[in-house]
Amino acid sequence: MNFIIPNWPAAKNIKALSTLRNDGVSQSPFDSFNLGAHVGDDVELVEKNRTLLLNAGGLPSAPVWLNQTHSTNIISLPLSPSYSFGDNVDGSFTTEKNQVCCVMTADCLPVLFCDKAGSKVAAVHAGWRGLCDGILEQTVEALDCSELMVWIGPAIGFDSFEVGDEVKQQFMAVDAQAEVAFSIKGSGKWLADMNLLATQRLNRAGIVDIYYSNLCTYQNNQDFFSYRKEGQTGRQATLIWLE
Repeated sequence: MNFIIPNWPAAKNIKALSTLRNDGVSQSPFDSFNLGAHVGDDVELVEKNRTLLLNAGGLPSAPVWLNQTHSTNIISLPLSPSYSFGDNVDGSFTTEKNQVCCVMTADCLPVLFCDKAGSKVAAVHAGWRGLCDGILEQTVEALDCSELMVWIGPAIGFDSFEVGDEVKQQFMAVDAQAEVAFSIKGSGKWLADMNLLATQRLNRAGIVDIYYSNLCTYQNNQDFFSYRKEGQTGRQATLIWLE
């Protein structure tokens, strides 16, 4: 089984990977390594895929699967006894070893954080709503560290993500410089560069060490799930932990 390994100079004890859509057991349209239990796939097959990930990925523990809803909420791992899995959460962070932070995506940005000392990690799901509302800034605040680096994993590319004028206006209402991340397509539509929008937000939060997979889920849907291209489809995962 193949994985995408982040191309960043993280400390040696920080382990991270992003999955592909192949080599699993799910059937079409979730073929085949779908890790999302919320998309209509056979739950037993999803569990088999998650077990495959645990073993093939060399994970130290089962990932904590979040109920992602494009919110700006993030949680600390390990979970408190009072935590409800019904809570809407789009990111997790930890300072403890062998706690696997994990997010699922199918075009949205999977964003990994770590500090340069190798003592803190986080994984965040950033769709355009969460990105616009400030989930990256929330994560920076939660990690409370001046020396962070970020890796942005496979997501829809700048030449494939078509949005309406209302999306552009929402970003510009927060930061007028966001305008440069939108290219006119015509008829009130724009192409949005999610990597650039995320970079702008991270820079404003003081983060300059940013690395990218530069892999487009929409253009490479033979390797990745793409909601924009396929509609009903599976989810890949991006994970990080402290060894």
